[in-house]
Amino acid sequence: MLNAVDVFKASILIVDDQASNVALLEQVLSEAGYTQVSSTMNSTEVCALHRKNQYDLILLDLQLPEMDGFQVMDALKTNLDDPYLPVIVLTAQPGHKLRALQAGAKDFISKPFDLTEVKTRIKNVLEVRLLYKKLDNYNDHLEQLVLERTAELRESEARFRSLTELAADWYWEQDEKGRFTKVSGPVLDMLGIKVDSHMTESVAGEASGWNVVQRAALLEKISARQPFLDFLLYHCDENKNQQTFRVSGQPMFNETCGFIGYRGIGVEVFEKT
Repeated sequence: MLNAVDVFKASILIVDDQASNVALLEQVLSEAGYTQVSSTMNSTEVCALHRKNQYDLILLDLQLPEMDGFQVMDALKTNLDDPYLPVIVLTAQPGHKLRALQAGAKDFISKPFDLTEVKTRIKNVLEVRLLYKKLDNYNDHLEQLVLERTAELRESEARFRSLTELAADWYWEQDEKGRFTKVSGPVLDMLGIKVDSHMTESVAGEASGWNVVQRAALLEKISARQPFLDFLLYHCDENKNQQTFRVSGQPMFNETCGFIGYRGIGVEVFEKT
């Protein structure tokens, strides 16, 4: 929200080749409470001054030598850092008002000046201008927050993957259709799954050597989208030696609670001797 202090601290540039008009506008604005008012009688200086000071409002006379007001507005439009054209034109020509608005001016003030009209139009345009700047700054802030949050999430995901690879003998991820998208270790053999070279198709097969009851219980949990922690599985290798594995897994959901897949880890457990 804007307050009176924001408006009266706005920076204003008066551009008019008549010293009497400049003096009158400076007096009116000062008496109204505006504290950052400057002026120039040289229209060729306007663009350089605006690039340097980024005025919140430019009061621009249209009848100027060297560069008239329309030429000044065209030149101001080349400022890519601020596409908003903060201009109120000053004109005694009724026919110039529509042309000025079509050229990008935000409003006009008729000459000779009506002081009530001057103060009202300036205040109205400044309020819109400052709200535009606040919105622009807010969008920049949101964009920065999104970038920072995205970087944090990527860093967190990288740490998670690193830890799982260090803490587990295997790791896997599945999408919402049960297709494996990332696999390391013997998990596919454990589950009796075969996939093609691109891991886009999966087919249930025989789980050679695995405890049938335990494997069925594990598959049931995965099918029901249930998490599991330290689930024990026994396996007999080709020499009939028993191996023990401990597996953990959890379903994955997006921000709208939609199921997007599964991931899990497993380690081989060795008995202490």
